[in-house]
Amino acid sequence: MTRQNTQVVLVRRPEGMVRPDDFELRELPVADPDEGEVLVETAYISLDPAMRGWMREGRSYVQPVGLGEVMRAGAVGRVVASRNPGFAEGDHVTGVLGVQRYACVGERGLHKIDPSMAPLPAYLGVLGAPGLTAYFGLLEVGALEEGDTVLVSGAAGAVGSVVGQIAKIRGARAVGIAGGPEKCAHLVEQLGFDAAIDYKNDDVRARIKATCPSRVNVYFDNVGGELLDIALTQLAMRARVVICGAISQYNNLEQTRGPKNYLSLLVARARMEGFVIFDYAPRYGEAFAEMGPWLAQGKLTYRETVVEGIENFVPAFQRLFTGEKLGKLVLKV
Repeated sequence: MTRQNTQVVLVRRPEGMVRPDDFELRELPVADPDEGEVLVETAYISLDPAMRGWMREGRSYVQPVGLGEVMRAGAVGRVVASRNPGFAEGDHVTGVLGVQRYACVGERGLHKIDPSMAPLPAYLGVLGAPGLTAYFGLLEVGALEEGDTVLVSGAAGAVGSVVGQIAKIRGARAVGIAGGPEKCAHLVEQLGFDAAIDYKNDDVRARIKATCPSRVNVYFDNVGGELLDIALTQLAMRARVVICGAISQYNNLEQTRGPKNYLSLLVARARMEGFVIFDYAPRYGEAFAEMGPWLAQGKLTYRETVVEGIENFVPAFQRLFTGEKLGKLVLKV
C-alpha cells in the first residue's frame, strides 16, 4: 500500500505573528528512498523560536526556508525503509526532518536514539538542541564559575529551564524571569531555582536587585528587548551576557530593538556574546556524557507541552510567542 505524506509548506513570508495562510497543507504519495537514504516516519516535531527566523529572508546563520518548501524543523521518528547500511528498519532517529509525516533523508545530521533510555520527545528537548544550547551557552560562552549569580530570561522554556538547573548543579545561584505565577512557582518548586521574577506582574528591575544582591555574573538572554536593557544595568564586574535568542523581537513589524544600555558593558568591564549551537557539534558527546547521568540521578528534570496533529502546526507554533506552554513545545504527528 502506498504511504501518504502530509507536509506543511511555507507559501508566504510572515509579517508579524505567523498566520495559517502563510502555510499550505499538502498531501502526496511517499517516494521510496534513493541509494544512501532512509525513509523516516515522524513521531514528534520540535517547535522552536529559531524557526521564526528561518521563515524570514536575509542573512543569517542558515539559509531561509524557500517558498514552496517544507517548513524546516527538528524531529524524531522511526526508520520504515532504508537504503543506507548505517540504518536499519525499526531504528529510531533524530534529525532535521521537517514538518511532515514522512521524510526521505540522507545520513548527514541523522542520529540514532534509544527510546528505552528516554521518551522520544526528550531527544528534542533536554537531550536535543535546547539542552545542548543551555549546556554550551552557559558553561562555554557564559564561562560559569562556582558561586556566580546566573539570571536567565525565558526561564520556563526549553532552554532557560535547563540553564538554571545546570547553574545549580555547578554550584551557582539561579534566578529566572518568566511570565505568570504558575511558571515562576514551577521554577522554584520543581526546578530548584533560588528565585523567580514574574515579568508580567513584578517590577523587574527592583526584583533583580532584591534577588541578585551581589549583582549578575551571567545573564543568559532568550528574550531581548526591555528585559535585556534592564539586565544590563545590573551586571557585576566582568559579567558575561550570553545572547541565545530574542523572542520578544521575532514578530516585530518595525526594526529590531537593540540594547540602549550597552554602555553598562563598559562600566562593568563585561562582555556580550552571541552563539549558535551548531558551532559546538563536534563536542555534543561531552554534553551528553555529563547530562545523561544528571538525568538518571534526578538532578536534571524537564517538562513538555505536547500538541497533537500536524494540521495544528500554526496554532501550536503561535504558543511560543503567546506563552501558552511550559518547558519544551512539541507537535505529536
